[in-house]
Amino acid sequence: METITQILSMISSFVWGPVMLTLLLGTGLYLMLGLFFLPIRTLPTAFALLWSGRQAGNNEKGEISPFNALMTALAATIGTGNIAGVATAIFLGGPGAIFWMWMTALVGMATKYAEAVLAVRYREIDENGAFVGGPMYYIKNGLGEHWQWLGFIFALFGALAAFGIGNTIQANSVADALNSTFNIPAWVTGLAMAFIVYAVLMGGIQRIAQVAAKLVPLMGLAYVASAGLIIIKFYEAVPAALLLIVNDAFTGSAAMGGFAGASVMAAIRFGVARGIFSNEAGLGTAPIAHAAAKTNEPVKQGKIAMLGTFIDTIVVCTMTALVIVLTGSWTSGETGASLSAYAFQLGLPAYGDIMVSLGLAVFALTTLLGWSYYGERCAEYILGVKVIRWYRIAWVLAIPIGSVIELDLLWLMADILNGLMALPNLIALALLSPVVFKLSRQRS
Repeated sequence: METITQILSMISSFVWGPVMLTLLLGTGLYLMLGLFFLPIRTLPTAFALLWSGRQAGNNEKGEISPFNALMTALAATIGTGNIAGVATAIFLGGPGAIFWMWMTALVGMATKYAEAVLAVRYREIDENGAFVGGPMYYIKNGLGEHWQWLGFIFALFGALAAFGIGNTIQANSVADALNSTFNIPAWVTGLAMAFIVYAVLMGGIQRIAQVAAKLVPLMGLAYVASAGLIIIKFYEAVPAALLLIVNDAFTGSAAMGGFAGASVMAAIRFGVARGIFSNEAGLGTAPIAHAAAKTNEPVKQGKIAMLGTFIDTIVVCTMTALVIVLTGSWTSGETGASLSAYAFQLGLPAYGDIMVSLGLAVFALTTLLGWSYYGERCAEYILGVKVIRWYRIAWVLAIPIGSVIELDLLWLMADILNGLMALPNLIALALLSPVVFKLSRQRS
């Protein structure tokens, strides 16, 4: 097992090396500049569109409302990345990793916007009458038949990556958190989550969206409110904490307490990697959900879609990071969900660790639901609608398995698959960027 871990670590270091970091940040920056900072300029408008998008018009084509499309995408993004992922980034890259998560999110808003615009523009209707879209479809319909192999590669990596980032990682993190807080055996948590996910999946995207629209806002507000109480409690130290994050992003973090220290490169690598793991900008997953939105306007849905990155990283991840830094728990030697739970317990002794455990459970549950949809759509692209039933069965069976296997190995596999999945999507975004720019000029 140690040999396998070492091999995967080497592959992960290569996949998430300078080339991938440059591609992710570079593509996002290129799109942001090409859009003349539209995602930042129209942020207030995007929130207004989100509110009005709770109900879709009768003449608009799609399956779920624009609001529910974003909630489904957020269901898949707000998960262990916001709790365990942030803590892992700080443990491996120091507080400076959070700065690079912010940078990834800012340019990632442009990436997510472009993804959704293309997803709605090039979506199709499958044999079951469902609206389907995402990178594999905008590659096929936007770039032409000579590029279909690239769409196939994305769909293949997407169908496989879903079992890492969207399934086993989520189940494992929840099982670990509930075991630490409530002493619930991991296998019990795994079976319970598998049963719940199965019950929801049978209703398809409509039921997934309905559940997400209720759980995501409720748990998100509860989690942010708890983090906010801790930040207010330590409000005098907030400027110093923010300064530490910015300084360490460019100078590295010295070793102290149980923290081993981290270089600037480590801060960049783990900040970007965990940022992408959390908000998924550039992976090409969110547009799969936004392609199902009831809308006739790609640009409108793109503006709603970019809010996913803003809410996930700029809001939720930042709250988690500040709690960890303000409480001083980042030097404790803890990592992952245990570090976040320890930080919240220090800040809110009465129920802090319980909030993290419950938040992680709900966030991970919604992530399991959102990613199941992503994975089955990727599998459908390759094998047709007949594979959906079998993919769902495999999805449910993987949950209890993920809850009891080694966490470090899962994180490495998830990082590798994420990187491999992002490459075809980033290539497509670059090649189809003129379409995004043209549509944006026409509708802005």
